Order: sequence, then C-alpha cells, then structure tokens
Amino acid sequence: MKLTILGGGGFRVPLVYGALLGDRAEGRVTGVTLYDLDAGRLSAIARVLAEQAAGHPDAPAVTVTTDMDEALRGADFVFSAIRVGGLEGRAADEQVALAKGVLGQETVGAGGIAYGLRTLPVVDHIARRVAALAPDAWFINFTNPAGLVTEAMSRHLGDRVIGICDSPVGLGRRVARALGATRPQDAWIDYVGLNHLGWLRGLHIDGRDQLPRLLADRELLGSFEEGKLFGPEWIQSLGAVPNEYLHYYYYNREAVKAYREAQQTRGAFLRDQQARFYDCMRDPAAPALRTWDDTRAEREATYMSENREAAGAGERDEASLSESGGYEKVALALMRAIARDERATLILNVRNRTALRILDEDAVIEVPCLVDGNGAHPVTVSPLPGHAAGLVCAIKAVEREVLAAAASGSRPAAIKAFALHPLIDSVEVARRLVDEYREVHPGLAYLT
Repeated sequence: MKLTILGGGGFRVPLVYGALLGDRAEGRVTGVTLYDLDAGRLSAIARVLAEQAAGHPDAPAVTVTTDMDEALRGADFVFSAIRVGGLEGRAADEQVALAKGVLGQETVGAGGIAYGLRTLPVVDHIARRVAALAPDAWFINFTNPAGLVTEAMSRHLGDRVIGICDSPVGLGRRVARALGATRPQDAWIDYVGLNHLGWLRGLHIDGRDQLPRLLADRELLGSFEEGKLFGPEWIQSLGAVPNEYLHYYYYNREAVKAYREAQQTRGAFLRDQQARFYDCMRDPAAPALRTWDDTRAEREATYMSENREAAGAGERDEASLSESGGYEKVALALMRAIARDERATLILNVRNRTALRILDEDAVIEVPCLVDGNGAHPVTVSPLPGHAAGLVCAIKAVEREVLAAAASGSRPAAIKAFALHPLIDSVEVARRLVDEYREVHPGLAYLT
C-alpha cells in the first residue's frame, strides 16, 4: 500500500514512520511519499527516517516531493498534518488574542478560529484534488482544528475522510491505569463530544463500568494527569472526566493569566525549538535521529505546562508521557482495520449520522467508532447532560460560522464566529480580533 503524508516535512512525521516500521502483517504500507512546500524541511525529515529504517531490511520506501498532485496519485491512504502559516502563524495567533485578554490556543477560542479561517481554503483545495486524483483513497486528518477541518473536507470526500486525535485515547488509558487495569487498551471507553471538547463518561473493563469507583475515590482521582489539572472535587461534580483541553473552558481566567505571564507562548516555544532543529539538520554530519529524539523529548515534557502551572499540578510525570494515546498508533490502527477489513473500535472524528441526537447528521463529532473495511461507523451514545450539551452546541455553532465565513469570504461572518465563542465575551473584541488577524496573516486577506 502507498501512504502519502501531506506536511511531510513536519517534525512529528518520524512518529508515523516509526509505527509503520513495527507493522509486519500482510497488506502493510510498503511505500511512503512525503509532500511539503519546504524542500529543506523535507530533506531533514527524510534523513531522520533513513536512520530510523536502518536495520529494517523491509522498511517502507520513502520518496519526497513538492508536487502535491504527484504525491496524491496512486495513494491508498492520505495522512494530513499540515500547518498553514507554520509555527510563526501559531505564535501570532496566540499573541494577538492574549493582547486582547482572550485565549489564543491553536484549537480553542480566538486562536483556533483564526487558524481555522486560514486553513479551510487550503484544505478545501486539497479535498478537491484528492477527489479528482485519488477518489478511492482514505483520508486521515490530523490537521488542526481537527474536527472543523474534517467537517469541511467531508463536504467533498464524504465518509472517506476521518479525523484522528490521541487525547481521548490517552485519557482512557490513564484512567484505566488508575483503576488498576493490566491491559488498558482493552477497556471500552464511553467518550463523547467534539475534538478537544469531550468527556469520558464510563470505562468498561470486563463488561463492568469502573468509572463510579474512580469518582468515589479522591485519591485515585488525583493520581493521573486530568485529575491533577481539574481537581478531584470538580470531576466529581461533573460525574465525568473531561478532556484536558476543557481546562481552557473551566479555568479560562487562570489559563489566560498563566499564558500572559509566561516567558513565551507555546507556539513561540515550538517555533524557536523547531527552528533550532531544522537549522542543525543543515549540517550533513549532524546525527539526525538523535537530534530529533532530543528535541521531541523536550517538546513532550513541556506540553500544556501553562495549564499545569495554573492548576498547581506540577511537572508532567513519566506515567502520563507513557500513557499518551499516540496519534501515530491511532492512524496505524485505523489503516489496518480498513485495509484488512479487521474490526476495531477507535475514538474518531466522523460525521454524526444519528449517534448524538442534539446535532445534525453531517456534524463531525468525536465518539467511539466501529471500524472495518467500509470505514468508521459511529456508535450511538447516550445524551449529554445539559451543561455539556450546551457547550457542544455552542462550539458547533461557532464552527459552522467559521465554515460559512471561509466559504463566502465574509468579514461579518468571521466576526460573528468570534463573537459567538463562549471564551470571547465582546462583539467589539471580535471585530478587533478579525481586523488584527487580517493584518498579521496574508492568508486572511480574503475576508472582506
């Protein structure tokens, strides 16, 4: 099989390739094509992959190209992890929002909307090219904001585009470990919401829901990452364990304060860190894989550090790092299930159909899905409690306004999207955000 990776010069591509190296089963990926606009980044990542492949005589062959149409032709799967505007764009998203006193995180609030507005025209073009050149390919989306981008692309690719995220899987495994499960990957996770906006409402081990036992034990609740972030008392009040990204909603003032007081934003940190990595890789004598590994370790250890500081949660521990869902593992499991028609259960971003009745059929949601050779099929979930349903409907309404603004190029529609977001409390602030984002991002000049 041929796998095409859009954003093939991206820093995390070696994670995907590493997962492929461990796959020995029939029908595995035998060829990987990396596509990127930046030939220098492509070259750097290709060097890392070459060192990863050492000692693997049957490693998937790697080709690189800056021609997207060439990359798409003949693909069985297309994996997308592009970043429109690069990390410089992410840093600008954060800084503009924080200057207005609102959150600038890349998928949540003002930053997420700005990122979506400049990304949607690009992924719309990609979806059209995939439909024309690789109509039978399955498209796996990891481009943020993942739920919004997946919904936009589904208008051209239907159910053949599937969004992935490792947050729900990592959450489920951490909860399972806290409950003493020896094989957390075998637990059934009752999880529902939108991407980066969901709740774990049950965790079934050997057919029994173990979440009530966790909720009754404050010591257990405080033993894993989300328990430290939100606090046992708040999780008990919710009766569910929130995705870590809900910290931006439940503790918004504290998060904004921590971000404003930090020496630099997360985007700026990653921009500078990755610039050092790619600069180092210009030296042909640099040890590619070791340099990449060292950079990745620092990146993972500092993940959501501002939120942990605001919550007094301390440093991220080794157990939390080891229980990460691993988006590359989710992608590999998804490809295996479809290519080999092997039934699997995965939490994915897919069109709702009738799974969550408060939203329409075409709304992309994040829920457990049964996956086979015909794709991903969302499992019907029980209704959300009022507080969660209200938040899901509010954010889906914002996403729909972002989609409308991107399709029409309407500045008023973009202002409406910002103004309706629960974390932006002023129409006037929304207007200023749109105008300043247009100034710093050439890709938003289409909003008139």
